[in-house]
Amino acid sequence: MAGNADWVAAAETDPELACPTSAVVDIVFSRWTTPILWTLNRHGRQRFVELQRRIGTITPKVLTQRLRQLERDGMVVRTYHPEVPPRVEYEISELGRSLAPLFAHLAEWAAGNLDKVEQARHDYDTDPPE
Repeated sequence: MAGNADWVAAAETDPELACPTSAVVDIVFSRWTTPILWTLNRHGRQRFVELQRRIGTITPKVLTQRLRQLERDGMVVRTYHPEVPPRVEYEISELGRSLAPLFAHLAEWAAGNLDKVEQARHDYDTDPPE
């Protein structure tokens, strides 16, 4: 029980503890994570160049960084094939695949609400607060 009281006291001063989903948001909703995970989930195992081509606008440097982070976070599995030339493939892990319901729910929310967001932006831009 004392451990819980300590956590509650810490959460009052530490925003990271007060909102435990912030760590998930950092992992899942960085700029390129969603397109990478979606592509791997939809198209299966991919080589680096295939993945880059399917995503389109991502640079090799950023793709490398995000894949490393996603591998570190357990969302992506990297398989190295020691052949000539060496071949590396990436696939979504079971942990990464477990995010599918979250993404489906967000897609549903987007379908029902993005027009409202756009309207709110339009209203704000045409009559900004003073």
